[in-house]
Amino acid sequence: MSVRELVVLGTASQVPTRHRNHNGYLLRWDGQGILFDPGEGTQRQMLRAGVAAHDLDRICVTHFHGDHSLGLAGVIQRINLDQVPHPVTAHYPASGQHFFERLRYATAYRETVKLTEAPVADDGPLAVTDTYTLDARRLSHPVESYGYRLTEPDGRRILPEKLAAHGIEGPDVGRIQREGVLDGVTLDDVSEVRRGQRFVFVMDTRLCEGVHALAEGADMLVIESTFLDEDVRLATDHGHLTAGQAAAVARDAGVRHLVLTHFSQRYSDPSEFERQARAAGFDGELSIAQDLMRVPVPKR
Repeated sequence: MSVRELVVLGTASQVPTRHRNHNGYLLRWDGQGILFDPGEGTQRQMLRAGVAAHDLDRICVTHFHGDHSLGLAGVIQRINLDQVPHPVTAHYPASGQHFFERLRYATAYRETVKLTEAPVADDGPLAVTDTYTLDARRLSHPVESYGYRLTEPDGRRILPEKLAAHGIEGPDVGRIQREGVLDGVTLDDVSEVRRGQRFVFVMDTRLCEGVHALAEGADMLVIESTFLDEDVRLATDHGHLTAGQAAAVARDAGVRHLVLTHFSQRYSDPSEFERQARAAGFDGELSIAQDLMRVPVPKR
């Protein structure tokens, strides 16, 4: 059975707290593992969450502030220590190549795994696999930052009532799916398009065109909400979003499940983020991220 879920490893912004680790998010997607923004302590959080280095196929870094990238050194060395048997690809802003190299070779270790460096320089597709296309869009932050989007290819949903109306049953169901037509009946006549799932990851940014473009039609949007709405000026000045702003993006984009995360240590009551998100008019599924929680990607 395929598993598509978000494993939250850390949810703090800038500094860890007693209850929140630095950032870290693993997306499990049909046997693939994509690690987003491994902040300091990610390797230990992986252990606590039951995530192994062998689970990682791709690493995506939004930008090179420490709370989103200082864990790279440990994660990369663990991948090599455990001799992960498959290649791993790393995406990160091209302007931060020197930071990536420093983190990759922060200390001495033996390289045993092929780590492919695939820096991001422009908006657009980064990778195409059998189960998803990975795209990036530029965000608005004091340092170059990108958001990421996974899009599953559209599929087909067979409609039993349409099959029955055309007298198609048994082995002929498979045949029309393979060949597209059977005795003058087309696949379009007995099925409908099943839109592929869409997962979006947006970290440090002000409101900008890239945020809206990434979020459009997402089944799950993982997005920073560093500040509460009363601190909107701080958010804008430092290149961040408030809970209400993030929720309004999700509302306008038709997001099905919104995951708010990356909370400033100045706030002690996480329920206030939920209250402000609902006040902004978002009425879909809503999760206020906590370390080590698991959130299934909504099914289509």
